[in-house]
Formats: sequence, C-alpha cells, structure tokens
Amino acid sequence: MYPSHPATVTAAAVSPTSGELPVEADSLLGSVGRTPLLRLERVGGRRLTGIELWGKAEFLNPTGSVKDRAAFSIVRAAMFSGELRSGRTLIDASSGNTGISYAMLGARIRFPVTICLPRNAGPERIQRIRSYGASIIFTDPAEGTDGAQREARRRSSEDPAHYYYPDQYNHPANPEAHFTGTGPEIWEQTAGRVTHLVAGVGTGGTISGAGRFLKQTSPHIRVVGVEPDGPMHGIEGLKHLPTAMRPGTYDARQVDETVRVSTDEAQIMARRMAREEGLFVGTSSGAAVAASLAMASTMRGPAVMVAILPDGGDRYLSDRYWEEAG
Repeated sequence: MYPSHPATVTAAAVSPTSGELPVEADSLLGSVGRTPLLRLERVGGRRLTGIELWGKAEFLNPTGSVKDRAAFSIVRAAMFSGELRSGRTLIDASSGNTGISYAMLGARIRFPVTICLPRNAGPERIQRIRSYGASIIFTDPAEGTDGAQREARRRSSEDPAHYYYPDQYNHPANPEAHFTGTGPEIWEQTAGRVTHLVAGVGTGGTISGAGRFLKQTSPHIRVVGVEPDGPMHGIEGLKHLPTAMRPGTYDARQVDETVRVSTDEAQIMARRMAREEGLFVGTSSGAAVAASLAMASTMRGPAVMVAILPDGGDRYLSDRYWEEAG
C-alpha cells in the first residue's frame, strides 16, 4: 500500500478566508505521485538481453514533472509548521520545474509565489509559471541555479517578514517526498524485483529519498546518479556536482555510482523516446535512459532497471534539437 498523505492542508494558515483543503479528496492535489511504470522495449534493442528497462513516468504528475512531489511536500510542511502563513510570499530558486509546481500550488491553495529563475530559462517554463499568477525575478544565466539560489536567499534575508524561503535544495521535505512516495511505488510496481534505480541529480531529492528507501528495503539494489559531463551543458534541471553548489538534499551515501552524459546524448535519446517509444520526454529523461543503456551494455542479466523520467518534452519545444534528424 502506498504511504498516506496527511489528512488535510489548512489553507486558512495562509488565507483566513479559504478554509480547509482536504488533500486526498482534492482532485488535483490528490493526484500528485502514484505515477505509472512504463516498459521501454525499443530504444535498447538487442542490448537489453536479460535486462528489463522501465521508465517511471513522472511527467504524468499534475504540472508535468517530478517536482510536484517535492514542492507539495515542502509547502505542506511549511503550512503545518506555520512558516507559510497569511501575508508571506513563498520565494525560491528554480531552473523551471519546481517553480511551475510552486506556482500551481500557490494558485490552488491561494498564497503568493515568487520564483528566482535564470534569465535563459525556456519561454515555455517562463510562461507556465506566469500563467498560474506567480512572479519571476530573473537572475544571471551564467550563474545558473546557483545564482538564483543566492538571489532568493538575499531577498528573504532582507525582508523575512514578507518572504518565506523554503530552499528546495536544502529542505528535508524534498527527499522525504521520495522516501515516502517514489521509492515505495517503485518497489511495489516491480513486485520487489528492481535491481537498479537510475536518476538524474538536480537537487538530489529524488535519488536520495527514493534511493534510501530502496536500499533500506533491499541493500543489494544499486542506485545510479546521472550528471551532465561538464559545467556548461543543456540538460535542464541537472547539476554537474564537481563545479556546482552541492545541495544539502543530495545524500552521496545513497549513490553507488555516477554516470555522466553529454547534452547531445541526452537530446538524441529524448528524440528517440518520442519516435520509438511514443513518449514525449525532456532532456533529463533522455539523460537517464541514455545512462541506463550505457550501463546495460556492460552488464549481463537478469536485471530490472528503473529510470526516472522527470518531465515531458512540451516545456522544451523551443529548443532546436527537436527539429534535427533522429
């Protein structure tokens, strides 16, 4: 059985007129998580003899990304603690997906949201955040999400009465969402047969939380982190940890090995996923599948590999690689 969510979110803690919002009964918030596991049988071809490759379809969360899990967990914890209360604006840094999730939650539960976002974020992500009524503060694209973090921290420290800064990169509710949700779901959906978890490293919440649950459940499961192969890359949402601010939510003890993937490899695999599997996913999903296949090429089965597919390709449609040959 999946772990249950707390019974209610008291929206009155943020807006005295909005009353209570039952989590499980709410048709939108109750649909966060419990995403399907999809068999990937074509992109691997003959290399997958004796190896099953599955994709955890996180792009089927309400806003289209895995970040709905962490954002909801963070917001829920802040409301229960009273940190997110009437008169305060949630401010956080994002490369796009968590910002979209926060913005949706702000619209649904009724609290103001401001997102610090690198100026080179794609127009789809910018428009999606704004469509929910959230505000955006653009930061230096050369500094990536590290610069966005610094800006969110600066503004919140200068006006703590106005801003609540959860800091998704260091908030314990981020990996906890995956320890109580993503990890148990994978275990149940594979009937305990999973042997490898392959997940991109951004905030580190997914791989640390889900990895911790799976390794506690079965110590023989291998947890594989996926990172870009250099500091300058086009795999949105992922961090090249050797050159980036290491998130506090990343627990290296849960990661058995790291596979680094180039932007070209991730983009090519994203296109292949659309054309061969019928799954329209983003570049971080392409990176996870590419890393899985690179590992599978050196392995002998049996094995059951689960790759996290963090988001859909719709928020990257303006990226030119979709126009290139497959």
